[in-house]
Amino acid sequence: MKHHGPTIIFVAGHTGMVGSAIVRQLHGNPNIELVTRARSQLDLTNQHQVSQFFKEKALDQVYLAAAKVGGIYANNTYPGEFIYQNLMIQANVIHGAFTAGIRKLLFLGSSCIYPRLAEQPISEETLLTGPLEPTNEPYAIAKIAGIKLCESYNRQYGSERGIDYRSVMPTNLYGPGDNYHLEDSHVIPALIRRFHEAKENNTPVVKVWGTGKPKREFLYVDDMARACVYIMNLDKAEYSEYTKPGCSHVNVGAGADIAIKDLAELIADVVGYVGAIAFDSSMPDGSPRKLMNSNRILNLGWRSETSLRNGLAKAYSDFKKKS
Repeated sequence: MKHHGPTIIFVAGHTGMVGSAIVRQLHGNPNIELVTRARSQLDLTNQHQVSQFFKEKALDQVYLAAAKVGGIYANNTYPGEFIYQNLMIQANVIHGAFTAGIRKLLFLGSSCIYPRLAEQPISEETLLTGPLEPTNEPYAIAKIAGIKLCESYNRQYGSERGIDYRSVMPTNLYGPGDNYHLEDSHVIPALIRRFHEAKENNTPVVKVWGTGKPKREFLYVDDMARACVYIMNLDKAEYSEYTKPGCSHVNVGAGADIAIKDLAELIADVVGYVGAIAFDSSMPDGSPRKLMNSNRILNLGWRSETSLRNGLAKAYSDFKKKS
């Protein structure tokens, strides 16, 4: 392990929404040398390529934000690709980092790892206590495997080799770099696009799926990136105080949720759409509530900083740049 010069950090998945936010967070720090690789340069599902890459680079830290992701339709249509590619990416990067002697790694999971009917707000301890949501079960299983891979390496090699691999589970994220695709986007980017197009075309009514009653929690992606850097660099004794060896992952949420109806009205306001909003109750609502219990990270001293309105305004200006 080198002990001089800048900290060399590899961000896997640097073009994704979270990965690019982590890069923004670390960029410009004179004590950090950032390493990124495009998919064409490094295929993370290829074990040989990944292990060669780690051998050649003297890295200090790895942020594992690379994943194959998609909405309900994609998860349902390509379950084989979702489980295989995510398992391979995680196994190759985590094991590659380990064999190269890299002691610090942060793995990014997803809130879909929790049981479909987990008690609200969802605490870290509910992992593996019940059946998953069937639509994204293959993806969730891969993410659970990633958490357990980190924990198992900590348990077996932690004291002997100083391995300290941590995992964070974000709530629903939004912001710059989001996917605004019509069929495949999440609720915030979908509504931003719909209200924007309705404003441009003077559409009198915008239809929103469901009753508008379910509540969801949203976190601005740059707040998530700050949380990642915070957890990565937190003193080990402090981290251990609030986590357990067999349940060491940390939820990252905003700590509050909002009804979809209120969210739609807020987005319409941010976008400047003045027409009517109609809720189509013949369409599915999904689960009534999904709120994360973020007490662990709050106790560790992190807070989200971006209000929903400010975050939505930033997301909308990002959307306009792209459209």
